[in-house]
Amino acid sequence: MADQVYIQDIAAYVGQEVTIKGWLYAKTGKGRLQFLRLRDGTGIIQGVAFEREIDAASFENAKALTQESAVMVTGMVRADERAPSGYELSLSKVEIVHLAQDYPITPKEHGVDFLMDNRHLWLRSAQQWAVLRVRATVIKAIRDWLDSNGFILMDTPILTPAACEGTTTLFETEYFGEKAYLSQSGQLYNEATAAAFGRVYCFGPTFRAEKSKTRRHLIEFWMVEPEMAYADLDECMRVEEELVSYVVGRTLEERAEELKVLERDTTRLQAVQPPFPRISYDDALKLVAAKGEPLPWGEDFGAPHETVIGDAHDRPVFVHRYPAACKAFYMEADPCDPRLSLSVDLIASEGYGEIIGGGQRTASLELLERRLVEHNLPREAFEWYLDLRRYGSVPHSGFGLGVERTVSWITDTHHIRETIPFPRTLGRMYP
Repeated sequence: MADQVYIQDIAAYVGQEVTIKGWLYAKTGKGRLQFLRLRDGTGIIQGVAFEREIDAASFENAKALTQESAVMVTGMVRADERAPSGYELSLSKVEIVHLAQDYPITPKEHGVDFLMDNRHLWLRSAQQWAVLRVRATVIKAIRDWLDSNGFILMDTPILTPAACEGTTTLFETEYFGEKAYLSQSGQLYNEATAAAFGRVYCFGPTFRAEKSKTRRHLIEFWMVEPEMAYADLDECMRVEEELVSYVVGRTLEERAEELKVLERDTTRLQAVQPPFPRISYDDALKLVAAKGEPLPWGEDFGAPHETVIGDAHDRPVFVHRYPAACKAFYMEADPCDPRLSLSVDLIASEGYGEIIGGGQRTASLELLERRLVEHNLPREAFEWYLDLRRYGSVPHSGFGLGVERTVSWITDTHHIRETIPFPRTLGRMYP
């Protein structure tokens, strides 16, 4: 048997005989010709079994193959512009590893609930495969940029004694006779590690018990959270735009085929270059009002408002200096207007909403103590966090980037549930 190769590398083997080990994605039979679309996890290629050029047993195997049967094929690689991938295999051998029976996901249209019930199989479809390959590149690009720009990875706990964003969206559990909560964010712990290491980031799952059924929300999602000592709001925005631009550029470079499968119009992504537009909360409020989505001053933007803001720009846009009342307790106050916070959201273009939230954290012990009272948070759970303001407090900033929202925007995937292998949404925890 010829050497095994992966479909993603097939261009290097034109004119050579190779073996592909994978699964049958689809098949078309035309008498003495069997056209097999084969996938191996790295891509899809067409193999052609011609009765006159293949042994009888292999041809019968080709005819017997069913959707998602496991198969090993050997054949000669040839370039063919008519083939779906630009390359084709002239098959000389077909071996059935396992014959699948009655595969439930067929080429016909299926409802979302059916597909989600069969998520463990739906992952094999070309579109889901493409989205999740992009996800892998987005995650690697994020880490590569941070690792190359002075940040060091610090793991933060999943079980925590207190809330970070607010008490209404916590998952509570029992911890040896005490209450504990699934982490909403690693940020507070990152502020501690930033005081020890300067520039840090954590990367992991976070949990929000939000009773939301929108296309932008998950109960469990992945977030990268950089935190920087001696960094103000402007530095925070600079890092965000550099990071996001790099991630988009890497995806365009490395996942062109996947974006083609998704029929993604990449012209908008090519415009994602720094600097990003920056508008104040007050100016954003005027913008949404002018577009028929008015909002009272002091309230945070919802999905319709973020869509209006994003659609008004050709690349992601920063909205900064939100009212302090609608942001988290740890945000620094604007020295020019104490009603405002030095906070910032990065809103994606094309209607995909907020992908990053962050800003400058308060360095003042007095302000932080006052905010804990205003937000009705238990002081004893935050004594360690107050220590960070007692011992060497400095201006510092950070942000959280949601992986799934970012992938949804880059791939132009309408619903966020398709950007993670096994989504957890309101009312769904299976499979």
